[in-house]
Amino acid sequence: MAPGLAVILVGEDPASKVYVSHKEKACQEVGIKSEVLRLPATTSENELLQVVKELNLRKDIHGILVQLPLPSVIREEKVIAMISPHKDVDGFHPVNMGSLLIGRPRLIPCTPLGCLKLIQELGYDLSGKRAVVVGRSNIVGKPMAALLIHANATVTVCHSRTKDLAEVTREADVLVVAIGKANFITGSMVKEGALVLDVGMNRLPNSKLAGDVEFESVSQVAGWLTPVPGGVGPMTIAMLLNNTLEAFSYVAE
Repeated sequence: MAPGLAVILVGEDPASKVYVSHKEKACQEVGIKSEVLRLPATTSENELLQVVKELNLRKDIHGILVQLPLPSVIREEKVIAMISPHKDVDGFHPVNMGSLLIGRPRLIPCTPLGCLKLIQELGYDLSGKRAVVVGRSNIVGKPMAALLIHANATVTVCHSRTKDLAEVTREADVLVVAIGKANFITGSMVKEGALVLDVGMNRLPNSKLAGDVEFESVSQVAGWLTPVPGGVGPMTIAMLLNNTLEAFSYVAE
């Protein structure tokens, strides 16, 4: 039996449709059975919860991903909590988030895990390094901070109410930026030789994509800098495939 991933897409959000197609293609390339359930924007919360319940019971589906964002009438936290923790390949279920926090992770949120893998592939030792995470979302900021702490970095999490942000980011040996503001971090805010991971993906008025980091100025200062597109994004999809395989392996335990 091949690992099976079910992706639920509610509505017609253009960006979500693109993300789902990329995930579908990636599954095909590595031999994971991908099943995309496309539901209308009029789908109710109860209807979506019922779909998740049915997928939880299916033995041929090992991973379940609900593409976010959902229509405003549906509570994301309610839907995420309905997914079986063993099939939660996004790593957002409270059980998986709690396991990560206490240092016993199983399924880890894909984007932070991808960032950590990039750092590890460089052979970069995080132990004792000063790491700064800009953004405190449940999807990236908080789990990223937890992963860095477990790697023995000294971690600061910044957000919209952080005072003197540039002063804090300039102290970072490792800077992870995930705030959703195009070109927000500039070269003057980065320490010489720092490792910078740009998690942002923003559509500019000219339709081009830009990260949260201003690439031209920061690339003159940083020792390493991930591009947008082509940096963290592909790693996120790779970690989704990794998590699906992990979830599949739990069946044999």
